[in-house]
This record gives sequence, C-alpha cells and structure tokens, in this order.
Amino acid sequence: MALTESTMLELGAAAPDFALTDVVTGKSIRRDDYRGQKALLVMFICTHCPYVKHIEKGLAALGKDYAGKPFGIVAISSNDVTTHPEDGPAGLKQQAKTFGFNFPYLYDETQTVAHAYKAACTPDFFLFRRRLPPGLSRPVRLEPPRQRHRSHRRKPARCHRRCARRQVCVYGPTPVDRMQHQVEGIR
Repeated sequence: MALTESTMLELGAAAPDFALTDVVTGKSIRRDDYRGQKALLVMFICTHCPYVKHIEKGLAALGKDYAGKPFGIVAISSNDVTTHPEDGPAGLKQQAKTFGFNFPYLYDETQTVAHAYKAACTPDFFLFRRRLPPGLSRPVRLEPPRQRHRSHRRKPARCHRRCARRQVCVYGPTPVDRMQHQVEGIR
C-alpha cells in the first residue's frame, strides 16, 4: 500500500466536465446533470483501498443524509482493472449494493476524468459550490463572524487567534497554508 498525498485544483475552479456510466443503473451521468444543485461533491473511491474500506459506511450515511437536498454527490473509480481487477464495474456495483450507496458510482476506464480533477489517490474528495452570476460574486468568509465581547476591546490579538482556532474546531479543518496565513495575519 503506497501513501500518496492528495493534490487539489485551484481554489474557485469550476468542476471539470465528465460523462461516465453509473455501474449500478447503467445510465450515463454528466456533470451538467447537477447544474441546479447548490454544491457538488465528487469522490474518487474504489473497492480495494483500505482507506476507502474504513469509510464505506460513512459514505453511505453521507449519501442518505443529503438525499433530497440540493447537494449533488457522485463517486468515481478510475483504477486500472489490469492491476486491480476488483475495481472493475462488477466489483464497484457489488460495493455500492453492499453498503447502500444512493449516489451514482461511475467508472472512469480511461482515467481522463481523474486526470482532469488531479485525483492522485483514494479516497480523494472535491467539493464545488454553485457559482453566482458575474457581478454578483461575493467573497467566501473563511472565518466565523467575530462576536463583540470584552476580550476584543482589551486584548484583540489574543481574541482573534482564539476565533481562528475555533474555526478549525467548529467549521472543520481548512488547508494548513490558508489557516497559517489567517493566524499570521491577525497576530
């Protein structure tokens, strides 16, 4: 088992286009099928990866939690079946049925979609939000709204560092370089 670090697309990039077949239903699924959604989560997973095996139940729960909401989820497997035969369409279909994935599970035989997304390993997750029309775009708040409390008036630097630390706990992890930049910027 090789440890490969994830890469990522440029922040703010649009989701690369894809048109792949769902291994469960046999339907062709395109990126544009999710155009009306508020966000799209593209997951690169497979059947043989021990890291994916560890989160399979969680992925199924995630799909059930967001079913019926304006949040698209799609899983893609791009592994070569000559090196990993269990990652072929039949193995993926079995995995989807065993764990109850209610999102499309696509097979990228040529690996062109994986290259377009710069997917380097499994699991690899890419989250895209719906873009606003030109002229209506607004910056994304990277930290929680600052609350006005006494420590802002007495020791603002300490309070702002605490607010930045709280973002990691309450709002989930952010890329290390962005978090470090935020903390350095408020010292």
